[in-house]
Amino acid sequence: MRRIKSLRTRFAIWTTGLLLFVLAAFGIYVYINLSISLHTAVDNSLSLSAAQTAATLNVNNGQILVSEPITPNESGFQASGEGGLTLIVLSSDGTVLQAAGPYQKSPVPVGKSDTQGKFLQQFIPSESDPLRVYVLPVLDNGKIAGWVEAMQSLGLVRDTLDRLLLALLLGGGSLSILAGFGGYFLAARALAPIDNITRTAENISSDDLSARLVLPDTEDEVSRLAATLNKMLGRLESGFKRERQFTADASHELRTPLAAMQTILSVVREGERSTAEYRQALDDLTDETDRMRDLVEDLLGLARGEGGLTLHSEPLDLSVLLSDVADSLRPLAQAKGLVLTTNLVSRLPIIGDMDMLIRLFVNLLDNAIKYTEQGAVNLSAFQEGRQIHVAVSDTGLGIPSEHLPFIFERFYRVESARSSAGTGLGLAIARQIAEAHGGEIKVESTPKTGTIFSVILPS
Repeated sequence: MRRIKSLRTRFAIWTTGLLLFVLAAFGIYVYINLSISLHTAVDNSLSLSAAQTAATLNVNNGQILVSEPITPNESGFQASGEGGLTLIVLSSDGTVLQAAGPYQKSPVPVGKSDTQGKFLQQFIPSESDPLRVYVLPVLDNGKIAGWVEAMQSLGLVRDTLDRLLLALLLGGGSLSILAGFGGYFLAARALAPIDNITRTAENISSDDLSARLVLPDTEDEVSRLAATLNKMLGRLESGFKRERQFTADASHELRTPLAAMQTILSVVREGERSTAEYRQALDDLTDETDRMRDLVEDLLGLARGEGGLTLHSEPLDLSVLLSDVADSLRPLAQAKGLVLTTNLVSRLPIIGDMDMLIRLFVNLLDNAIKYTEQGAVNLSAFQEGRQIHVAVSDTGLGIPSEHLPFIFERFYRVESARSSAGTGLGLAIARQIAEAHGGEIKVESTPKTGTIFSVILPS
């Protein structure tokens, strides 16, 4: 049953069925047309023979005078033998005056009032095939003087049609069977790459997505399908690697505060402690709890953003929003001895989610302050056409060029930044928010000189 349901078998069956239908329709057309042509040829020959014979008769005073024996005309039919032409001359009272041919003893009864030639079908018990008969009245001054009957067996016609029918049946059947086998073979050749794809797909699992479809680049549909599947497998492999890395990094980041909390609790439980020590332990536990909460909130935010962030968009003046963000973080910069400057145009209209945009620029400014030991942090924004450009620049550590393509990945942190507090999710969240608003985020950096993060948003 599985083999019957295969594409190659169904293709072979459809090919055979279609060819049978076409050949049957063609055979019926040929058979009918040949039958009509052969019968018409017989009728034309009979009518011509009867007319030529009638023209040779001597008619006087309404009587047919026979002066010499009748011989069949030279119309292509044999005058004697099985199936040959037969000619019979009848008087006005139906008496056979003269006859020639194999069926001369089987005249057809005629109607006395028939003045027009007509065709009849005559059946003789001793013959398996009917006779085709043409009866032509012989007229004298408008009165019937007698009749001429020309008859021919239809055996040759039937034999010809039977041979044609047999040839059509045998030829059509043989061609259909050959077409079926040919269709199966061609389908097997054409679907061989599909079998290769199936076998490769069966060997692919979530643990190993490295397998690829190896097919020649023939630029046909199957080749394009294989190329598409290879690209899809590449994306899946890359996605699974990112997810595994994300899981490993998330587990590591969650274990760190948990291990710290467990250590604090173990130390506290080793013996009696002073009030100050208990207070310090509680403060440390609070810091680790806050760190875990921030990490979990960031993880939940990223997870929600995978399917697209839900924005509560409203008309905003981005210039005012950026100024408020800078004011809120200026004390943090001043605490490190940094100068936080702004260079904002007076009005930057935008449609966006206020909370999300605040989080985006707080992340960027907070990173700039965190990784800058001396100098300044600058926040600038301007509008160009239908786009708003926001830049956060600093004079901090900078980022080596080999790290730049990856800094927006989740949990990715440059080695020099691993000792600092943070979850490694801030830039990933920033990119997610920017893209949710239809924008993009870019980075330029020079080690020991500074970094510039640029955000481009539609106005």
